[in-house]
Amino acid sequence: MKDVFEQWLPCQQLTRLDRDLALLDDISKAAGLAGEVRRLSSALAASSAGGTQLTRIISCLNDRLTAKVVALTAGRHRLPPVEWCWLALGSEGRQEQTFLTDQDNGLIFNATSQQEADALRELFLPFAEAVNQRLAECGFLLCPGRIMAGNPAWCLSLDEWREKFIDWVRRPDPAALLNASIFFDLRPLCGTLELGESLRTLLLSLTVDTPAFLHLMAANALHAEVPLNFRGEVALEEHGEVDLKKFGSRIFVDAARIFALACGERSVNSAERLRRAGPAAGLLEDEIAAVDAAFSHVLRLRLQQQAADAAGGKVVGYGLKPASLHEMDRAILRESLKLARRLQQRLKLNYAL
Repeated sequence: MKDVFEQWLPCQQLTRLDRDLALLDDISKAAGLAGEVRRLSSALAASSAGGTQLTRIISCLNDRLTAKVVALTAGRHRLPPVEWCWLALGSEGRQEQTFLTDQDNGLIFNATSQQEADALRELFLPFAEAVNQRLAECGFLLCPGRIMAGNPAWCLSLDEWREKFIDWVRRPDPAALLNASIFFDLRPLCGTLELGESLRTLLLSLTVDTPAFLHLMAANALHAEVPLNFRGEVALEEHGEVDLKKFGSRIFVDAARIFALACGERSVNSAERLRRAGPAAGLLEDEIAAVDAAFSHVLRLRLQQQAADAAGGKVVGYGLKPASLHEMDRAILRESLKLARRLQQRLKLNYAL
């Protein structure tokens, strides 16, 4: 994460906030720092930085805050003397968080038997629930689907996580495909990181050896239609808006995930996945550069719209009105969505869909 901040060293406010997060030693001050993170993130959204860089900075700051909350909360609980790791999932795992985000996390721990796993889970759950609540107080909404470490379903031993992943890949159903879009973007955040990395190693060995599962993931990814009409213009929904998460960035994210899982690429961040796994998927170097720029532009528009909504006292959401954009931004958005369509065409070709 250091390299992300080095590019912004002239921004004294960012470096000061980074220092304050590193020195945080009182859990009661976490919510105040979280507010500073949001205010600074809004200010950065007005800069000339690209969307992938901005979401990486926001996510890095959130990582620092979350790791501190986990550590300080752990100090208030009598945890069992076994190795454990806090897992970041979904957009947090990919380091692609915007201003509107809820919690997606899990906990993994070592256990020698099912009986021990059941006993350890009862000891870890109060800690995990407390972390989820502290993060909610910091502005990270509780996940509506309860994909959080405080849910017994996602506070599991290494062997239990392994069985979950094997079941999803070997016996996939719609629920398994939905879970894959969240859990297969896991990133160890704090604790014994090797536990999370061992789970990622297992995951990649499964997906590389099970192309049928990737075929289903690709078919599922194509359900999100690129919002372009037959004239090549942005197709609008109600109120003249377009959901740039569901029908924009998600398309890039889904394709990047499939490319990475197919070739065993360990990267979780979508831009890195596209750059590193793109060649194996059949993308040329200039195509990868164009797709990377397109994805970054879509993320930047999402961030700017969310910052404008927040500044105007509106409910922050995912809808964007292309009519409100500068003509140049509208033109780049159209070209970006055309590149999203090209990614889907690559999936169709690779998986004969």
